Amino acid sequence: MKLSTTRRPAARRSVRVAAAVAASTLLFAACTNSSDGDDSGVANAGGENDESGDTVTIGFSAPAADHGWMGAISEAAVAQAEQYDDIELVNAEGTNDVNLQISQVETFINDGVDAIVLLPFDGAAMTEVAQKAMDAGIQVVNVDREFNAPAAARTTVLGDNYGMGRSAGEYVCEQADGNEDAVVAEIAGIDSLPLTQDRSEGFEDALKTCGLEVDNRVAAEFTVESGETAASNLLQAAPQIDFLWNHDDDQGVGVMAAIENAGRDEFVMIGGAGSANVMRAIQEDDSVIKATVIYPSTQAADGIKLARLLVQGKAMSDLAEVEVPRTVQLAAPVVTKDNVEEFMDSAFES
Repeated sequence: MKLSTTRRPAARRSVRVAAAVAASTLLFAACTNSSDGDDSGVANAGGENDESGDTVTIGFSAPAADHGWMGAISEAAVAQAEQYDDIELVNAEGTNDVNLQISQVETFINDGVDAIVLLPFDGAAMTEVAQKAMDAGIQVVNVDREFNAPAAARTTVLGDNYGMGRSAGEYVCEQADGNEDAVVAEIAGIDSLPLTQDRSEGFEDALKTCGLEVDNRVAAEFTVESGETAASNLLQAAPQIDFLWNHDDDQGVGVMAAIENAGRDEFVMIGGAGSANVMRAIQEDDSVIKATVIYPSTQAADGIKLARLLVQGKAMSDLAEVEVPRTVQLAAPVVTKDNVEEFMDSAFES
């Protein structure tokens, strides 16, 4: 098993309950009393949380970077840890082997890390070992793929799969502009995954609000090859399409290849996740792809920041709450040529 450590070695410090309570009390005072005498109770957006504190050792494990989004997840987590001189990141090699990932977490537990940020290959399979870490007093931050038991993580950071589909469907409704005869197609990811099911449900629910439905649907496997195959099959089955939503920009590379090979350009395509190549295509505005829906690749980076706050007994400074929330769910905005510049910095390469 390969583990790498980011940041300078430092002696581990355990944050005791008394220290955590004291820190939370101080933060609460800072959140409810501004320096200029404002006693409105509105939290100040200060930089106190970023001030250096006790060293926090964080173990990080995620699946293998076998496509752009997953690679961006891990890169962002490491880059985030490097922003703090009080984080020592122990970065396990990405793996799609559940047993190996369980072993990585067990190593973190045996080494006595302060926190674990875990994006499971399989949330259900990783639940038991995550619970073991929590029982050992280690703060666990669950990222993207949820455990079966809420108690197996102190905090969970999620994208919004249902919201992603909802955003794509709302964009279609807006562009259809009352045309209830518009033909809508969908290229999903892996149908057996709850995240795919949630995305499709959100898409269908949004379409219903404007009298539309999915007329043609195929599923791929979040890969370039499967995207090209699925799109080829769809295009053969549907001689006319007005709107096409593809769930994943990585598989979208194959989808676009199939579209170009078929010489089709009569429809508007919406992507999913937020890759840099799709955003560049949106900027250039010379292909069928006109939008994409963000599924943030910053989730593990947010997990790193939250793990640091948890161990140091801090809260989120922009909230009045004196504890880090149990769940943080990120938004799923639509990116078009009108706002693409705002999202380019967070885009990933497919």
